Amino acid sequence: MTRPVAAVVLAAGMGTRMKSDLHKVLHPIAGRPMLMHLLASVDELAPAAKVVVVGARREQVEAAVAGTGAAVVTQEPQLGTGHAVLQAQSALAGFDGDVLVMFGDVPLVKAETMRAMLAALTGDVACAVLGFRPDDAGAYGRIIAKPDGTIEKMVEYKDASATERNVSLCNSGLLAVRSADLWPLLARVGNDNAAGEYYLPDVVTIATADGRRSVVVETHADEVAGINSRAELATVEAKWQVAKRAEMMAAGVTLIDPATVWFAFDTQIGRDVLIEPGCFFGPGVSVADGATLRAFSHLEGAEVGPRAEVGPYARLRPGAKLGDKSKVGNFVEVKKATLGKGAKANHLTYIGDAEIGANANVGAGTITCNYDGFFKYKTVIGEGAFIGSNSSLVAPVTIGAGAIVGAGSVVTRDVTADALALVRAEQGEKPGWAAKFRAAMTARKKST
Repeated sequence: MTRPVAAVVLAAGMGTRMKSDLHKVLHPIAGRPMLMHLLASVDELAPAAKVVVVGARREQVEAAVAGTGAAVVTQEPQLGTGHAVLQAQSALAGFDGDVLVMFGDVPLVKAETMRAMLAALTGDVACAVLGFRPDDAGAYGRIIAKPDGTIEKMVEYKDASATERNVSLCNSGLLAVRSADLWPLLARVGNDNAAGEYYLPDVVTIATADGRRSVVVETHADEVAGINSRAELATVEAKWQVAKRAEMMAAGVTLIDPATVWFAFDTQIGRDVLIEPGCFFGPGVSVADGATLRAFSHLEGAEVGPRAEVGPYARLRPGAKLGDKSKVGNFVEVKKATLGKGAKANHLTYIGDAEIGANANVGAGTITCNYDGFFKYKTVIGEGAFIGSNSSLVAPVTIGAGAIVGAGSVVTRDVTADALALVRAEQGEKPGWAAKFRAAMTARKKST
């Protein structure tokens, strides 16, 4: 029978290198806070408990994890990673199972990797440590292990011999351990070191001294990339995007210039979708099969229907919903509005808080005047209606099915179906006036 799982996420670091008022673990990758990336992977294990250990800015983390079932505890003062895990003991009182210790600034650890760590806790194994082999091992702590994965020694770089420094297997700091072993081992961790801190990896050393085995589970270096600065955040973001683009193309999406397209963590794209260069996806976007996204379009919180076309240079804001074969063209902004099947707004238009019927056509320069400075109001355009260029539709207003609104109109009242609405002054003309005006102005200029 599978044992229950709890996760302890360490996030008490000050994050001073980020130079930010935002808690380090709340900085986003692909539109989602790095902490939430990690917790989403943890949730795939259906954990019995989740505890996030923080230092300063506790209130920011509590607000971010509200509704996720995660508890937040504070480490104060901050006396090392071992001391940080101890702060979760009371939150896990009565829990009997396996504990995963994760870092909030190492956000891309996959659920399958966590499962591999938990699966390694068999027989007499006390701890399973996540290791990796970076291209440049640099100053990472090293893991000295037997061919079967049994850990013989874990050593910090500064304490390693020349031979040990040549070992390529590095310690990520992440581990899995049974709760029955974790708390007694942590209670024996000392702080007899230069920093006077209690280090989590010492539980492995103590278990080994007791004759207990610990094992290493290896993963790819990219999965355990830590983030301590804006530069490292950008590096991890770039790696995430590379992987997502490859995933999209493997699923049948055409990216003309993959490096210029940026996805969010939850972007959903159907088959045979064409995405031109420079498109950006914020959270909450779905694109159905056969749609086309022209260059330099920005989408967030939007639904693009099958065979619809967006852009170039279009902006779809939250609540935008484009129906089958609808089209939103260049320099069109859509917010909280639905375009029915075949509806078109080809250029230079703002559509907000609106419902556009099937096959309706919205001319260039048209705007739905949806806000009076206090409240938002809705515009409804019926099926097959035609809105002439440079029209202003002052909501709340309804344009009936098949109606035509003449160019340049400011519509403040409902228009009945199949009617023509003209809301502008009648055109007048004064023959010869322009020539007389030019002559008078020329004479005046010469006299000055």
